[in-house]
Amino acid sequence: MSEISLESVTQNYFDVLREIGNIGAGNAMTALSQMLQCKVDMQVPQVRLMEFQDVGAMMGGEEQLMIGVYLAIEGDITGSIMFLVKQESAKHLVNKLMMGMGSEGPDFNEMELSAMKEVSNIITGAYLNSLSMLTNLKIYPSPPELTLDMAGAILSVPAIEFGTIGDQILLIQSRFFDEVEIDGYFILIPDLESYEKILTSLGVM
Repeated sequence: MSEISLESVTQNYFDVLREIGNIGAGNAMTALSQMLQCKVDMQVPQVRLMEFQDVGAMMGGEEQLMIGVYLAIEGDITGSIMFLVKQESAKHLVNKLMMGMGSEGPDFNEMELSAMKEVSNIITGAYLNSLSMLTNLKIYPSPPELTLDMAGAILSVPAIEFGTIGDQILLIQSRFFDEVEIDGYFILIPDLESYEKILTSLGVM
């Protein structure tokens, strides 16, 4: 078992994650702008170290309806990645992508879910590419699994997985907007050996 604990890597990793967050969010915004064919602005991503149980509240409450996209990652590092966005923000993104041809009301039809999967693929891909470029590590994501559910239910999946490492999590919040403000939450959950690899490859251990 690795000597490392999440608490001991936190400060270094925090700075690194902020950098990855900045580059990843920047890449994601560029990709999103091209995809939506309009200008997308963003604020500097917020990187927070949080107790896992507080994450739902920060997203607007455990009952907040969200689209969650989950991908396993393999290669030089292993773990998983989650991207969460509020239902109404996701609906706006999808409607934009479909040139206003989306369905009425808050629910998603099959075509809209497929479009949202595509958006999520691009956003998570941009983050993973940034991590890969900064660390020179090979990272392969699995196909995304997409869920529409309450924040608490979506977060219970990584909570179980993450519980083996610790009860704190590093969360990147990216806020971007065209005419509507969209909050995206990005959670990277590498296993402990992968934390070590990431930090070593960046020269911070």
